[in-house]
Amino acid sequence: MFNYLYKKLKFIQLKSPKVNNETIESKTLQPRISTCLKDNLDTLKNILGSSNDIIYRDFSFGSKRQINAAVIFLEGMTEKETINEIIIKPFMYDSRLYNLESELELGDITVVKKCMLSVGNVKQVKSINEIIDGCLSGDTIFLMEGCNQALVIHSRGWETRGVEEPKTEAVVRGPREGFCETISTNMTLLRRKIKNPNLTFETMQIGTQTRTNICIVYLKKVINPKLVKEIKERLNRINTDAILESGYIEQFIEDAPYSIFPTIGNSEKPDTAAAKILEGRAAILVDGTPFVLTMPMLFIEGFQNAEDYYSRMYFASLLRILRFFSFFISILSPATYVMLSTFHQELIPTTLLFTMASSREGVPFPAIMEAGLMIITFEILREAGVRLPRPVGQAVSIVGALVIGEAAVTAGLVSGLMVIVVALTAVSSFVVPVYTDVAAILRIIFLILAGTLGIFGVGIGSLVVLVHIVSLRSFGTPYLSPLAPLSIGDLKDSFIRTHLWSMFTRPRTIGWHNLKRQEPGSKPRTPTEEEDKN
Repeated sequence: MFNYLYKKLKFIQLKSPKVNNETIESKTLQPRISTCLKDNLDTLKNILGSSNDIIYRDFSFGSKRQINAAVIFLEGMTEKETINEIIIKPFMYDSRLYNLESELELGDITVVKKCMLSVGNVKQVKSINEIIDGCLSGDTIFLMEGCNQALVIHSRGWETRGVEEPKTEAVVRGPREGFCETISTNMTLLRRKIKNPNLTFETMQIGTQTRTNICIVYLKKVINPKLVKEIKERLNRINTDAILESGYIEQFIEDAPYSIFPTIGNSEKPDTAAAKILEGRAAILVDGTPFVLTMPMLFIEGFQNAEDYYSRMYFASLLRILRFFSFFISILSPATYVMLSTFHQELIPTTLLFTMASSREGVPFPAIMEAGLMIITFEILREAGVRLPRPVGQAVSIVGALVIGEAAVTAGLVSGLMVIVVALTAVSSFVVPVYTDVAAILRIIFLILAGTLGIFGVGIGSLVVLVHIVSLRSFGTPYLSPLAPLSIGDLKDSFIRTHLWSMFTRPRTIGWHNLKRQEPGSKPRTPTEEEDKN
């Protein structure tokens, strides 16, 4: 009953129009550009403040220097060569001005845009807010006496990190390039992968204070239009002051905020993002981060890797099965050890039982406490290895694990077998990096269930997790597909990966709007088979 009332109240809240004071202010108090240049500069100085990186460069041009103008830009976010050579210099020295003076004296700024500026991207604006947005984004503003309009001239240029190999998604075979922090560069990387006129980029700004640029990327005629509409609606509902990384966007638009399983994918590789877009998904680029969001996301995606599709199917399928096996080891190994040693010794072979008993001789803690201490120690070492500088972090993680593990066994605080179990668990958890955080939480939950209820606790916990995964959806797509609901055709790229030439269709739960991926008949043939066919 209470759950029903909560859902109804939430639905009414989402449907009711939200009153955003800043939005109302921006719509009703849009200050217009004055025809007086001094008034415009005073207005901008009052709004932008006295920050030293904002440059106001006023100058005069014309045969008698009778026309006053000014350019405003942010130092460090613009290309000085563009401002000096392409914007200011033509006005002060170009002979074309003598033929245009009559129009310029009348305040016709369109003449400047068409005849004086050799910049590819110039926008004519009429409000002070548009000027401020352009200036703070790194563009140059041109204002002229007697004109109630301004020009926003594209001159962005700041120090950026180049296209490098991503640190989080290393591959043996495949492209080495990764996304960077500049959204325009990331758009170019995707455009290079998908040279299709249907590839669409839609930009918008989110964050009342940061005004962060984000971009929705999708492939028309392949993506479901309802998915694009749903993404836009969720993005438009975001009302916050700051968006500093794509993780902010993910937490605002995900389907199950209380679930430990991610329902939105992320990637640092352009080829991975391009492959998902070609399947009918959408991507969200966020300015200032190399991590690109993709949606909808399936549970199976965590076990897929871009390199699977660059290798032959047999080795790729073996690696994928190994990832599934490693995931279950990472969450169930400590729980299984505690369950067998505490409640179900009869399930252990006699020789192994004697070995376990001898290794635990003298250990003062019960098995569940022993496993818990070792898991917490491992998590501390992992976090220290990640946060410290790389040379120091590697020394802490490797030497710390060896020294602490050996000292704990020698002191009789933990058994040697428990150290082996936790070490195997730790290594297995890094095989599937997408679910490393999920595995850490499930590992503790299953350990508590195994230490209190034995095999029944592990069985109940597994059933609850399975039901939870089946109930999840990502932008309307079942999270556990193609297993639930079962899709026989999509099993070609689930637990194993079949030949690329046999994948005729896109995933049915994602790309059902345009299923056809390739024509049948792409199977390689020997020359003899070709002659027989002819």
